[in-house]
Amino acid sequence: MTEFDLVTVVVPTRNNVRTIEACLASVTAQTYPAVELIVVDNHSTDGTADLARRHTAKVHIAGPERSAQRNLGIREAQGAWVLWLDSDMILPPDTIATAVATAATTGATGIALPERTIGDGFWTACRALERECYLDEPWLHNPRLIRRDYLLGGGGFDLAMSGPEDADLRLRMMADGAGIELAPVLVDHDEGRLTVRDVLSKRYYYGRSIPAFAGEHSGAVAAQGKTVLRSYARNYRRLAKDPAHAAGMVFLRALEAGGYAWGARRGAKDRAAAS
Repeated sequence: MTEFDLVTVVVPTRNNVRTIEACLASVTAQTYPAVELIVVDNHSTDGTADLARRHTAKVHIAGPERSAQRNLGIREAQGAWVLWLDSDMILPPDTIATAVATAATTGATGIALPERTIGDGFWTACRALERECYLDEPWLHNPRLIRRDYLLGGGGFDLAMSGPEDADLRLRMMADGAGIELAPVLVDHDEGRLTVRDVLSKRYYYGRSIPAFAGEHSGAVAAQGKTVLRSYARNYRRLAKDPAHAAGMVFLRALEAGGYAWGARRGAKDRAAAS
């Protein structure tokens, strides 16, 4: 790998006018000198695509889901590396340079970028506290910078999944022996002002893909749950210092578990009907 291998950043989006500007501006402000930016917009109705065109000419309109959008970006990418972002993420200026350097030093195929939650309100603070517990847990971080040739050879993201597709790719990479390392950076994930309704609806939506995920990775759902609980136990001092938000975090996790289960039941019915 040369010092300035091209990195293609792929950002799938839909109706994210609140966050897309800061996300894309953080990409174009990277210190790394060889960055290509591709936005794949899923037919937004709020002006998201127009804002994206202020930062790149490479804006594609396509859907129907995030996995398909990412796969389109991978096919269109010119870079040796592909980095995908959600459109509510903000990169520190040295993120790509640090991620590429980590790959060069370790020989890894994929590089994960730890995240912290930013935003307003009680429930967002609960989510931020939860993420703090995961920072030193490599198994819970999905890779975001991956060699493009690996993605093309491995089929990219599973179109049957929307939500667990990141974890699915990580587990496939682990099964292939493709190394994954954590970069020493911290990406901001702007979740705005979370509400209980937001959390439940998103987890229900993601839960609909759990039957497909579980079908590909037996035992992975339970293993991830155990890892999450282990991270809480390891960070008990951090949680004890903020009991109000810690209690809210536990409530959110219980709510999410219910949302996932509810969505998974619907997903299982959909799979049965389609078979």
